[in-house]
Amino acid sequence: MKTVLLTVLGVVLLVTAGTAVLIASGTYNFAADSPHWRLTEALIGAARHRSIDQRASRITVPDDLDTPQRIRNGAKHYQPMCVGCHLAPGMEDTELRAGLYPQPPVLNEHGIHDPASAFWTIKHGIKMSGMPAWGASHDDQSLWDLVALLKAMPDMTETEWQNLSGPETEGAGKTGHGHDHDH
Repeated sequence: MKTVLLTVLGVVLLVTAGTAVLIASGTYNFAADSPHWRLTEALIGAARHRSIDQRASRITVPDDLDTPQRIRNGAKHYQPMCVGCHLAPGMEDTELRAGLYPQPPVLNEHGIHDPASAFWTIKHGIKMSGMPAWGASHDDQSLWDLVALLKAMPDMTETEWQNLSGPETEGAGKTGHGHDHDH
């Protein structure tokens, strides 16, 4: 038993020392135009997904996410807040998106798999990814409207998107998306 404990302690000390040398040396490149090492990406991805899944498991998803009004309201928020990174039907890559690492998912291509996880991500953001915490400036109702849109978006044509995000979203309030952040 003592040998196992000493072995575990030795491995922990070795990993800690190796991590300290890696940090102190500046060897790891944090530039957004240089991908993570495969192991780093795998560890970050696994930790991110587990973290979001665990927190989202406590969220109750509204029953009315398929209503046209929610989808329309979601488009009014998505157009100014999200298209630069996540695109929309008919859009090409943007300059902003080209410089982001990790690359944000193209949500109109694969949508969302779990509404609760999408809501949590939109509300709280993701550290060191460029994904902001929109819950700081938007109420839950608005965030659920975005989730409703994201559920519908993969089946949406470019024309349907243009009809949803058209002129009525332009110039709507100070933020360009129908409400004011001074509430």
